[in-house]
Amino acid sequence: MKYSSFFKKILYPIILLWVYKSEAKPNVVLVYTDDQGSVDARCYGSEDLFTPTIDRLAETGIRFTNMYAPSAICSASRAGLLTGRIPARAGVPGNVSSSKGSPGMPSSELTLAELMKSNGYTTGHIGKWHLGYTPETMPNAQGFDYSFGHMGGCIDNYSHFFYWNGPNRHDLWKQGKEIWRDGEYFGDLMVKECNSFISQNKKNPFFIYWAINWPHYPLQATSKWRQKHKDLPHPRNKYAAFLSTTDELIGRVLNHLEKEGLRENTIFIFQSDHGHSVEERTFGGGGSAGPYRGHKGNLFEGGIKVPSVVSWPNTIPKGEIREQFVTGTDWWPTLSEWTGAKIPKGHKLDGKSMVGIIGDLKLKSPHESYYWQLGNKNSQWVMREDDWKLYAKAKENVRPQGVEELSKDDKKFFLVNLKEDPGEKRNWAGEFPDRVKVLINLAKQNQADLENSKN
Repeated sequence: MKYSSFFKKILYPIILLWVYKSEAKPNVVLVYTDDQGSVDARCYGSEDLFTPTIDRLAETGIRFTNMYAPSAICSASRAGLLTGRIPARAGVPGNVSSSKGSPGMPSSELTLAELMKSNGYTTGHIGKWHLGYTPETMPNAQGFDYSFGHMGGCIDNYSHFFYWNGPNRHDLWKQGKEIWRDGEYFGDLMVKECNSFISQNKKNPFFIYWAINWPHYPLQATSKWRQKHKDLPHPRNKYAAFLSTTDELIGRVLNHLEKEGLRENTIFIFQSDHGHSVEERTFGGGGSAGPYRGHKGNLFEGGIKVPSVVSWPNTIPKGEIREQFVTGTDWWPTLSEWTGAKIPKGHKLDGKSMVGIIGDLKLKSPHESYYWQLGNKNSQWVMREDDWKLYAKAKENVRPQGVEELSKDDKKFFLVNLKEDPGEKRNWAGEFPDRVKVLINLAKQNQADLENSKN
């Protein structure tokens, strides 16, 4: 065979294939669990849980030890994730109603799904939404080509009804239309939908936002995992079984990506939306914040510090840890940079790209300061600058053993240095009044900026 013929018939097609693969946009699977405690995975030090899939992701990617949720409550955290903005700026400072007809995140917000669509991605939402229950605020109107799941905060996993305040109402939707799948386990349905979406769209880049509504109540684990965790004390046993069930679901989708030959060039993100629940509906607890103070619904560390892992085998380091301070709003600009999606000129983001620190553990955090607000500006807020954190209107339903109940002064302003006191065991405000003033002024600047962005 002549060289020219060899080049045209064999070598050139191989080069083209290599070029195509090297330039192929990565797929993205973003898994957002619900009410998972700050340290609730084996790779985060838990000794009584079984989380082989989360651990596997950590072994093949980057595990964050200082990742913070956009908020300590469900809807707000999701709004922050999907817009890259402080939830109050995104129009969702607190929880959205789970009643049909309730508005949610404004359609004017530029969602991660819309960003991906503008870059040629097919987009899918699977699982929980909780960002609006009107046609213009449901997933298909917020950038998702495909949607399957529930619009409210939670459902019974067999009947798919919302039972937690009346009237009881059915809540299972596909492509904006109510569907009925009585008796079918919602976990299995989510896996089937994820895997089907992957197989149907594998020839082109896709983005899946898989908002698993677990280990949020109701704690309805499979019998396999209930048996595995039966010797743990109540309610840890119920929570642990449900979290292991969650981990297994994620593993089934990860395995499917491998089967389809897509794992190497898929950005797979795992993260919790905020800290663990201590609500009556989850038996008063079960999750763990480990050494941290706080839980879902407050802005102590245990309410907003979350487990988070990203794995992209053919591109980013494997088995490494990043200790830099980062937030859930950072995924928006990070994914924009990784996928080549263009951010509209002048678009306001609160998140910052993590591409640099993911590639280099020695780089500093992209944030010198950050502001959280749960509700309006007169409700709970936190201002953090470097290692200093000021918590205004502090609250907690359950406090760690050996820690005194919040005093009147504590509830006004609670100051800590997280490097010296990561467990937020005592209030430093009286010792550092100047630092309190600095952080209050920073908070006021952020509050004014949020107000201006609404006008």
